[in-house]
Amino acid sequence: MLIDSHCHLDYPDLAPDLSGVMARAANAGVGAMLTIGTRMRDFPRVRAIAEAYPHVFCSVGIHPHEAANESADAAALVAAAAHPRVVGIGETGLDYFYDRSPRPQQQDNFRIHVAAAQQTGLPLIVHTRDADQDTAAILREAVGQGPLSGVLHCFTSSQWLAEQALALGFYVSISGIITFKNADELRRTVRSLPLDRLLVETDAPFLAPVPMRGRPCEPAFVAHTAAKVAELKGISRDELAARTTANFRTLFPKAALPAGP
Repeated sequence: MLIDSHCHLDYPDLAPDLSGVMARAANAGVGAMLTIGTRMRDFPRVRAIAEAYPHVFCSVGIHPHEAANESADAAALVAAAAHPRVVGIGETGLDYFYDRSPRPQQQDNFRIHVAAAQQTGLPLIVHTRDADQDTAAILREAVGQGPLSGVLHCFTSSQWLAEQALALGFYVSISGIITFKNADELRRTVRSLPLDRLLVETDAPFLAPVPMRGRPCEPAFVAHTAAKVAELKGISRDELAARTTANFRTLFPKAALPAGP
């Protein structure tokens, strides 16, 4: 069984055809999905999808692009996280590539999400782009104050940040970018990452992997990402699926997955 550890099932490219999305995912061997919250005002529709499908779980959070529009509130995050289908806090973090929200507001929201993750015991789902130093600093600061688990999703950052995250006990999630022609540096990093800290994802409807470029991405396509990661790690696709599923179970223990290896 594969797990798409990060997708956006409520987005317009996927939401109108969820039954088809689910069927195609099942045919590709995808047994579970985590659909991600990016705005508090949209959280009810994210949660509704997780409520409707027993193999779909969700998170609650505010994307760094939205920090200028929504200020995070730890109490609101904690309250939303009490729902049985909510298994993570985020996505949150820092995006200095697009800078769609002022950096101080991104940092404030990030720290509030960290506090909510520590209060609930749920893992933190981190978006980071061109912000390696500040991301590492905020996570180190947090871990110094108490237990914190989490994942750097759709990882495209430096080997240095990957090592920092691993040292803090975090996981690293790989998207379809690993299949892109210009992703040699990322492929080198993935070869060095321990198998017991890897997840795979689509970030659907974005970043469709080769050979699905030009199409809206969907959870079924995580099979192509997993195949590339397996190749890089020198293991079979079945072993990669088993390892990443086991990792998901460890990181997201609140997610009641079907029994399996």
